[in-house]
Amino acid sequence: MMKEMEKILLMCIMAVMTLGVVAQNRQKPFDPERFQNDLERFITQKAGLTQAQATRFFPLYREMQRKQRTLFNEMRQLRNVNANDDDACERAIRRMDNIDLQIRKIQKDYHQKFFSVMPAGKVMEVLRAEDQFHRQAFKRAAGHERGRK
Repeated sequence: MMKEMEKILLMCIMAVMTLGVVAQNRQKPFDPERFQNDLERFITQKAGLTQAQATRFFPLYREMQRKQRTLFNEMRQLRNVNANDDDACERAIRRMDNIDLQIRKIQKDYHQKFFSVMPAGKVMEVLRAEDQFHRQAFKRAAGHERGRK
């Protein structure tokens, strides 16, 4: 269970990083709405969600993402602390640890909500599809970066 939570946390961090990399490296400006639509379309197809499942699932999913995004943004800011200030670094690290726990709590809570709208097997397929989408987006973004050098 802990390994699964760590994988989910890693996926979320990758998602935030992917958004930043894609936004910096694309010739076209990053369109968060298009990215979200592509993600939802990919998840729906890969996980084989019915229209009814998708209609009930994605509002919860977007709600979870909004809550996590706030925490990821805070965590990103905490990484800018002056490494020569040990007290500030300790406070930042402790806060980042607390943020990690909050993110995991949000995931746990929303996974329970996901179970109320579809079977656990479908939830697992959604998590796998989400991971696959973010990996592909990260690879595309990295490819754009190599092409620009």
